[in-house]
Amino acid sequence: MPDLTFLPDGAEAFIAGLPQWLAAALVGGAAIVLAIIAALSLHFLLFKTLKRIARASESEADNIVVSRIAKPTRFALIAISLVLVADLFPAFETLWDRIGGLVIPLLVGWMAIAVLHALVEAAILKNDITVPDNREARRKRTRLAIFNRIATFIIVFVTVGLMLLAIPGVRDIGVTLMASAGLAALAVGAAAQPALRALIGGFQLALTEPVIVGDAVIIGGEWGWIEEIRTTYVVVKVWDERRLVVPTHKFLDEIFQNWTKTTAQLMGTVFLYVDPATKLDPIRDKFMEIVEDNERWDGRVKHMQVTELTRDAIEVRFLVTAKDSPTLYDLRCDVREALIQWLAAEMPEAIVRSRLAPVAPVEVLGPPSGEALGQMGKS
Repeated sequence: MPDLTFLPDGAEAFIAGLPQWLAAALVGGAAIVLAIIAALSLHFLLFKTLKRIARASESEADNIVVSRIAKPTRFALIAISLVLVADLFPAFETLWDRIGGLVIPLLVGWMAIAVLHALVEAAILKNDITVPDNREARRKRTRLAIFNRIATFIIVFVTVGLMLLAIPGVRDIGVTLMASAGLAALAVGAAAQPALRALIGGFQLALTEPVIVGDAVIIGGEWGWIEEIRTTYVVVKVWDERRLVVPTHKFLDEIFQNWTKTTAQLMGTVFLYVDPATKLDPIRDKFMEIVEDNERWDGRVKHMQVTELTRDAIEVRFLVTAKDSPTLYDLRCDVREALIQWLAAEMPEAIVRSRLAPVAPVEVLGPPSGEALGQMGKS
């Protein structure tokens, strides 16, 4: 019979008149319900205060941390209240001893992941990628994203391991299998070699940083931007909205082009073909005017060069710079379009044309006459 001294006299008399098992169940159930209500009330008051403090702060990181840990903290407080109840009721304590080994590691792992994600998300907010030269911010965001996934995997792995160790049957099976652990490790290692290679490649990618999120790359003949870096693969966003899913080891074992390895600023080219007799100074002056009036130009380089001469055309190369690859692409298109329209309107003679030299007419002779053939035979 549980201790009923804490109950009112009427309730104590009512419970005492019931069978022992029913009385224990009613008292234990009431204690559990009251403990859960108390835990939820404490959680409500605690996080109401924390949210008010976070909103008063100028930093957005406080709001992120509070919102992330709210749900796991609620269940952690409920678990703590159930532990306190288990100390009062031996029957419930026996039940808790069986499930506590699963619940406690689960809640601790959940709380650790919530805190980790909150800290990473707060750190990402501090690295603004909207600035013109955002390579350093993108670099830090890439590292945070990769190490966040690695740390999450480790926490989940440890949590599942602790939960399995709490199951006696699983623990006994694990001890039995230790005798053949060496052979099993070799078999698993051989079977999981591609996955392990990709996972190790993700670690190398995070440490060596051949690419980071936002880099402009050319891989497999496709131009695109690094959209997402996972531990086993990288997502490349192509200009036409397609996505290339590339294994991480491709960026470690094979050659690819990274146009923004050191800085987000880029230099691009525009080619124009004009007639060999064209005067180039007006084209140069117009090019300078077009670039200077375009807001996409970053003010660094604007240059015109004659890079090739053929029988029918002059190849003119224009160099321009922009703050990043998307802006550079649009700037090149603007310059190309403006030059073509200006040439058509102001210098149509500069448009490339093919020249054909006149050829003297050739007299066409008919078949020889019979008399001529006779003379040729005599000769």
